[in-house]
Amino acid sequence: MRHHPQLLEWTRIVRRHLPHLSRAQARGLATWSFGMVWTRSSSLTQIATFIAQLNGEKPNTVRNRLREWYQNAAAKSGTQRTELNVRSCFAPLLQWVLSLLPSGTTTLALALDATSLGQKFTILTISVLYRSCAIPVGWKVLPGCVKGAWKPEWQSLLAAFDGVVPPTWTVIVCADRGLYGDWLYEHIVSLGWHPLLRLNHQGTFRTPGQKVWQPLTNVVPQPGTNWAGVVQCFKTNPIHCTLLARWAHGYTAPWLIATDLSPHQADCLWYGLRCWIECSYRDIKSDGWQWQKTRLTDPQRAERHWLAMAIATIWLLSVGSSSDADPPAPNTTEMPDHHQANSVASPSKRLRGMSCFLMGLLKILADLLNGQPIRMPSLLPQPWPGHPTPLGLNTS
Repeated sequence: MRHHPQLLEWTRIVRRHLPHLSRAQARGLATWSFGMVWTRSSSLTQIATFIAQLNGEKPNTVRNRLREWYQNAAAKSGTQRTELNVRSCFAPLLQWVLSLLPSGTTTLALALDATSLGQKFTILTISVLYRSCAIPVGWKVLPGCVKGAWKPEWQSLLAAFDGVVPPTWTVIVCADRGLYGDWLYEHIVSLGWHPLLRLNHQGTFRTPGQKVWQPLTNVVPQPGTNWAGVVQCFKTNPIHCTLLARWAHGYTAPWLIATDLSPHQADCLWYGLRCWIECSYRDIKSDGWQWQKTRLTDPQRAERHWLAMAIATIWLLSVGSSSDADPPAPNTTEMPDHHQANSVASPSKRLRGMSCFLMGLLKILADLLNGQPIRMPSLLPQPWPGHPTPLGLNTS
């Protein structure tokens, strides 16, 4: 058996950033994620067949090795059976992402979200929001259609990152109204991070010194209005917070955001970064790893599968960043004067022709086909929207 040099190099990179893994665990993780990039799939059969062709092995040999990587200890043969502890990888994953950010970066946007895969799984995720994409750094896979409390799961996920981000950084944590809870707000604040939690409109609030509770629907009563102020929200389980409210034209309902930042430090538009988590599900599914086709039924095995997808996503977004950060201007010089491209005013902001994720995928494949070594350039985060300068942001 021969080992492909680029697969060996990728294995060394994975081991460097996840040094607590055993050699076999790191090799399996690297093989899975490397195969995902090449096959644009998370299929065990496809990746095993590809790696077997690459290394001159028998497909069934590779298949058994890859399958054993995500199996629980009880399902493995031998007397020294161990299983990969996915939770132990969450802090190193976030540290890996932070190491790729440019020097001087002091802001980070995270999103908490819950997604489902049909009736099979429910996945709770914590992701780094990045250039209309998202990088999963923590997750919990639960059986679908099984009732249970999510609170301890979210608390455990958040606790995994305690102390990872420098305390001088500004970290915002966005979550949609379906996840709101006073306990979640307080837990995020206890980490030194800043919640941006969207609220349901059915609640009430009052400003300091005011005795009468008002409906939250009174804050911004019509489109085109904005408001920010310190309030107490909800009669039951109240929280003292800053309420950011915005009802933009063209939307059926306003954003009502609870944060611990003062009104002049935060902008309601920052919550708009949360929509990038929705884009990331397309990367995990149809654009990338075809997660929707998985045949896995065991949640613990699925969690290890997500680890390989997260590693592959970090690689793609790192390589795709440079092209996405400075997209080429369209060349219209050879088009006739009456062409539509010359008759429409150029937008002030260039639109992406391709996602950072897909650009990274194509560049990696081209590099490897050309015999280039594996590279992981710096991530290039976009400035946050709105006017206020995020706390700790280096503007020099």
